[in-house]
Order: sequence, then C-alpha cells, then structure tokens
Amino acid sequence: MLLRKGNAGSNTAADHITVARTALKALPGVDASRPGKKVLVRTDGAGGTHGFLDWLHARGVQYSVGFTLPATMPELYALVPESCWQAALDADGDIREGAALVEITDLLAGAGLLKGYPPRMRVIVRRERPHPGAQLRFDDVDGYRLTAFATNTARGQLAELELRHRRRARCEDRIRIAKDTGLANLPLQGFDQNRVWLVIVQLALDLTAWTQLIALHDTDARRWEPKRLRLRVFSIAATLARRGRRLLLHIKTTAPGRTWSSPGTPGSPRHRPDPRPARA
Repeated sequence: MLLRKGNAGSNTAADHITVARTALKALPGVDASRPGKKVLVRTDGAGGTHGFLDWLHARGVQYSVGFTLPATMPELYALVPESCWQAALDADGDIREGAALVEITDLLAGAGLLKGYPPRMRVIVRRERPHPGAQLRFDDVDGYRLTAFATNTARGQLAELELRHRRRARCEDRIRIAKDTGLANLPLQGFDQNRVWLVIVQLALDLTAWTQLIALHDTDARRWEPKRLRLRVFSIAATLARRGRRLLLHIKTTAPGRTWSSPGTPGSPRHRPDPRPARA
C-alpha cells in the first residue's frame, strides 16, 4: 500500500511502478529487477497507461490490466463479425449466458490506436447485457456493456484469460477488509503520521490473514471478515485455567458462536463452560 496525497491522480504511472516494485521485492525467490514470465501483474483500468505498461514490458512479466476503449468503439464494434464472438465463463468456470468475448487487437492497430504501447500486447473485449435495473451508459453499444483488458499472454483461450483477469476482484475484497481494519479514515493530523498508521493497519492485515490461513484453515472462520472475527474470535469472553497439569480454556456460555471441540463432551471437566464473564 502507498499513502498518496489527496490530489494524486488515479492513472499516475509512477505510483503504480512504486507499488509494483515494492511488491516484487517482497516475493521470495524472485529477482525484482527481472522477475520474468512466472509473475503475473493484474490491475484495473488505472494501470492501463503507457508508462506502467512499458515498465512491465521491460521487466518481462506477464500482465493483465484494464483497458479504456476508444471513443470510436461503436464503429469498431460494427466491424466485428458475429461469428467471432466466443462465450465467456462465470466464476465457477461454466458458460455465462449473455456474455461473449472477442479480440480486437488488429482492429485497434489498423486504426492507429495502439501506437506507443508495448509490442505483442493483446486487447480483449467483453460484452454483456446490463443486469436488470442497471442504468444504461452513453458508451453502451447496441444495449451491451463493453469492457476490455490488455494482456501480453500469448497462449490460452479468451475465456480463460478473461476469467483470470476478473479474478483480480480479490483485491477489491482486500480493500474492503482494509477499510474495516482501520483505513476507513486517517485519524492523525500530519501526512507522515498517517503513513505510520498505514503501516500499523498493514501489520494488522497480515496478522489476520496468516491467522486465518494457518490457525483457522479448516473452519468457517477462514473466510470471515474483520467485523465477524472481532465479534466471535478476537473479543470472545474466555479464560485459561491450569488443572492437573492440563491447560483448559473456559468459554462463556453466552459467547456468540461457541462450539465444543473434541475430545470430550459438553459438560465434561475438560470442556466445562464458565458462566462468569472473563477476559481472553
């Protein structure tokens, strides 16, 4: 994460490069200066800039970034034969009804719209009817919502490449979790002070993520978000007791989500609930 000033632009290539370089340095066993094709970088449309794409191309990584369609897209759309559209996939890998894909790299290149972009870059467009109740946009074409992404991956079906790109939505989940962990507001006065706050929030995010991955991997809590974790795990009323060279955990009987764990049965000395409120 990078704390930026309030007037920072969303398509600032220098900021994307800073974050990407820091992330590459954090990857074990990866040369940050030349990571190669084994690393895939995914961004939304803000990362589809000449400067950032050139930087990714120079590092030899694979990328899949959002691409802003030109204003002449209705004319280009009319040039695509209907037989060229391929079915898209949903999150489960099944065919998604009403959604289709096509590659328009040659059309954009023929119109001179890919000048300055890295070589071997492909542009793939997705069309889909807006869901019921969605407000139509001025850039919708023939009632379809058109979105696109750019990638330098040469192999793979269009549906697989597009599904791989859409799975970067996990990042949006992490942004929501970060806001629930303390990034909804920056509480301090100075910019440098809030940078420290950002680091504290990142440490909390890392601790939570590793706790769920290692300690809660075989429970429903593996997928819980911060609000539920605080209610049912982090602030649960419980106390530790030592008895007969054993370490016992007494959980308040009214604690949300309290469950019994084996060995032992409810009410046994090993799992005897403590009706008194106690601190964890």
